[in-house]
Amino acid sequence: MFSAQSLSASIHSPALFQDESMRKQSPFILASLCLIFAAIFSSNAVGADSRPNFLFVLTDDQSYGMMGCDGNELTRTPNIDQLAREGIFFDRAYVTSAICTPSRISIFLSQYERKHGVNFNSGTSVAPEAWAKSYPVVMRDNGYYTGYVGKNHAPIGKDGYNSGLMEESFDYFYAGHGHIRFYPKAVHKIFEGAEYDTQVEIVNEGAEDFLSYEHRLDGAVRFLEERPADKPFCLSICLNLPHSAGTGSMQQRESDDDIYKSLYRDIEIPLPKHYVAKDDIKTPRLPADVLRASDRQTGYNFVDTPELLKERIIRQMQSLTGIDRLIGNLRTKLETEGVDDNTIIIFCSDHGLFMGQHGLGGKALCYEQTTHVPLIVYDPELPTVLKGARCNELVQTIDIAATMLDLADIETPATFQGKSMRPLLSGDGGAIRDHVFTENLWVTHFGNPRIEAVQDKRWKYIRYYRNDRVSASVKIQVAEDLGMKSSLMLYGVHDNEIAVYRNHAEASLRGEEPIHEELFDLESDPDELNNLIDDPEVKTQLETLRSVWKQQLTAARGEGFPAVLRYTVDSEKNYKSK
Repeated sequence: MFSAQSLSASIHSPALFQDESMRKQSPFILASLCLIFAAIFSSNAVGADSRPNFLFVLTDDQSYGMMGCDGNELTRTPNIDQLAREGIFFDRAYVTSAICTPSRISIFLSQYERKHGVNFNSGTSVAPEAWAKSYPVVMRDNGYYTGYVGKNHAPIGKDGYNSGLMEESFDYFYAGHGHIRFYPKAVHKIFEGAEYDTQVEIVNEGAEDFLSYEHRLDGAVRFLEERPADKPFCLSICLNLPHSAGTGSMQQRESDDDIYKSLYRDIEIPLPKHYVAKDDIKTPRLPADVLRASDRQTGYNFVDTPELLKERIIRQMQSLTGIDRLIGNLRTKLETEGVDDNTIIIFCSDHGLFMGQHGLGGKALCYEQTTHVPLIVYDPELPTVLKGARCNELVQTIDIAATMLDLADIETPATFQGKSMRPLLSGDGGAIRDHVFTENLWVTHFGNPRIEAVQDKRWKYIRYYRNDRVSASVKIQVAEDLGMKSSLMLYGVHDNEIAVYRNHAEASLRGEEPIHEELFDLESDPDELNNLIDDPEVKTQLETLRSVWKQQLTAARGEGFPAVLRYTVDSEKNYKSK
């Protein structure tokens, strides 16, 4: 294959016309050569795939309101803010489940958790036939060169994280399973060849290596040694920050960038609005029989005191500034590679996190703090009038996959429950959703109840169901009495848990009544302070949302048994014994 420069040099080479007879015929030869070369270039142009490239960046535990573009006045995120000014910022974007694994699988499969059936407590992994309908596999099957870099928290195939199916599903794979923490080299062998030690910078290395035509990074799993020049690409970058598994493992090493050592440490850090320290809680946000706060995972104890919380907020801010630099670096790389004018960039988070607001810590609830996330879509082809626009329409993270496939002119699988945001990106359409449905099926000894919520632009209705699981504190004590590691009691999911989870997923559909309900007017009460469930003046809105809840719940569940495989402590033992 010739480049344009080598062809031009050949045409003008004196050696080509050394023979006198050839000189006389040179006009005819030149004309013939030009026709041949024009045919070659024309063939290449016709054969090249002009569909857009996609760069999808997913952060972890990032609530709405942590960057400059969504209202944070302290955290420095100039590159992400610029992306928002050149793209569309969705002010009403929501997850479907506010916890890592089910949310990320929901994004992959464009399905609610109740439909795909995988969580930390489900005892299941995504079956290959379901994974075959995930957005990266569908895009690869339809001519896209695909890559995955960073954190994978989705168990895929037989034996989950050990199946190898995730790695095989991409042309380029440079990721660790589970939490990759702040220093990934110590946790995952795949990152050992990276130049840097810190997570964002290691992810940056992998992403830039994918975007280059000649892959050079040691450790990455590659099915092609070079990125094809004639194929569009889809790169998914999934981070483990500002998640507490990342920020909690920061050590201010000498080798760390100054961002992670000194930035923000010279300013006063305000406490979150409505923050309540543990010792100051007079009335719990939720009744004790609804949310057993005493069983909360100890990893969220940093919210209990102002001192610990401020340190963690600084680390979150540092992480986001590091991520912002990543975005800037990648945009520069896209420009260097000459693909910036045909690459759509999507930035989002898998869910939010409570940082002591109302005395709460952690996630898995259906309040705005955990379900409302930032979402930016930058498309170079956006109409000028839409660049920098703020979209107030309701969207969900399961809509991302449907949107990418739509923009890539790929038929959406019938299994998708998400809706394409393309009408909102063109300015030609109105709302794609009238309501948003969120849920929590992570019901364990850590005290979280089952939750279902439905909302429109103004009203939110939440239902809570009883958690009858044995308390975490009881399990920890029993483990100590037996001389066992408490982690075996707390995190090992056995076969019987599959049935427990399935019952949780189906119980409300069979008529189980909630033990607690909440109704909020988000227009006048965006911080969800006043529960109006017993207010007779809003009875009409309550009854309307109860009806919508049943419709949304039924639609989220869909039909048929989820396409999952058994993935438990017991199954892993069986696999290893074979």
